[in-house]
Amino acid sequence: MSYLPIKQLLQTAPASQTVTVKGWVRTKRESKNAVFIAINDGSTIHNIQAVAEPGQLSEETLKLITTGSCLAVEGNLIESLGSGQAVEVKVVNVTVYGTADPEKYPLQPKKHSLEFLREIAHLRPRTNTFSAILRIRHALAFAVHKYFNDNGFYYLNTPIVTASDAEGAGEMFRVTTLDPINPPRTEDGKVDYSQDFFGRETNLTVSGQLEGELGAMALGKIYTFGPTFRAENSNTTRHLAEFWMIEPEMAFFELEDNMNLAEDFVKTVIRYALDHCADDLAFLENRLKEEEKNKKKEEQSDMTLIEKLRFVVDNDFVRLKYTDAIDILLNSKPAKKGQFQYEVAWGIDLQSEHERYLVEKHFKKPVILTNYPRAIKAFYMKQDEEPATNARGEVFGPTVRAMDVLFPGIGEIIGGSQREENLDKLVTRMEEVGIEPEAIWWYLDTRRFGTAPHAGFGLGFERLVLFVTGMGNIRDVIPFPRTPKSAEF
Repeated sequence: MSYLPIKQLLQTAPASQTVTVKGWVRTKRESKNAVFIAINDGSTIHNIQAVAEPGQLSEETLKLITTGSCLAVEGNLIESLGSGQAVEVKVVNVTVYGTADPEKYPLQPKKHSLEFLREIAHLRPRTNTFSAILRIRHALAFAVHKYFNDNGFYYLNTPIVTASDAEGAGEMFRVTTLDPINPPRTEDGKVDYSQDFFGRETNLTVSGQLEGELGAMALGKIYTFGPTFRAENSNTTRHLAEFWMIEPEMAFFELEDNMNLAEDFVKTVIRYALDHCADDLAFLENRLKEEEKNKKKEEQSDMTLIEKLRFVVDNDFVRLKYTDAIDILLNSKPAKKGQFQYEVAWGIDLQSEHERYLVEKHFKKPVILTNYPRAIKAFYMKQDEEPATNARGEVFGPTVRAMDVLFPGIGEIIGGSQREENLDKLVTRMEEVGIEPEAIWWYLDTRRFGTAPHAGFGLGFERLVLFVTGMGNIRDVIPFPRTPKSAEF
């Protein structure tokens, strides 16, 4: 008897061959003519049905076969007479591996809210919704590594414990072995980190970018794909304290090269999901359609989930300067009618509502925004030679060669830039924002010794999974979400 995953069994031609099915019971239904057991093993969104004849299974065994229990079913693979499946298993023998008391098992066959399922994140992968999400997450992760490997990139493991703050934001998780109540102190009363494990103050990484640049300046093209941490006290549907980041860095790339790579990369990995996760995406699309029915008409999406993914894959991305985007927004109906929640003006950091208007209403295509005001962007971005001007010749402030990729329904999904390779300009900018050059002397060495044009971007992996699955809360696309006041499991 061969044990095959259910996904493979469902694609096998039935010839009454002996098979073994192993998995968890989704439902059990008893009738006068048979006992029907729906089993799922996580390999596919679809269950396989095992059918036992009346009296074939003892009453004692039947009592143990409940939703959530784990079974091994030996039987014959036959053509199914029921609708919805091509094959089923005619039961010969059942072994109960593990029981699930129906009075206590929380995943009974009924609809559960996403909020409730977050409270039992250790069990929610057994639901159709979350098993589909996690299979898609796997496929996207595989597609990421495949894309970069196929395009000549090297996978670089950047540190998780670091002494640098790549973004200069300061919202970091401290790593220390010092006594939290009575730490050693210096003569002036400050914590003496020289006695800490690393001999200095350290934290969990917020980005692998700076170290990634070091790799790119030796290997040409590298990418990182690992966990990052932000101690931002933000309880929103878009923020996590622990998430995964994809950060490619490329020597000899300028802004145009960076945009071309970002567009090709994101199209390729989404196309991979469309090609390899059709059943899971179809299930999530139907789930989304049911959700949409409960929304007000003006809040309903114009596109189904698959249409939204095709929208990205099949369209050329619009390339647009920030200054021109501000003009479009200022002349838009929402701005003129006061319908934007946040005011539009040159120099603002665009909000999601502005980004979505450009993508969904104005261009009806994904958009890459470039050349942002220098004041709202990070210190390492390459400075433009001339200040921004609009079509009317109005002159604004200095800009940098930044780029953000904007998607429907989500706004910004990728952020990147050409990096400043000029040492003097970089040091001056660091001093402007209060970063001590001595603190990252090693980073500046790449500008002192053989500097070169280079560029890169960052993509929050959960943002990508959120977009591809159509989920509304980022806590539902990672197995065990870490958020303020929540570190269960």
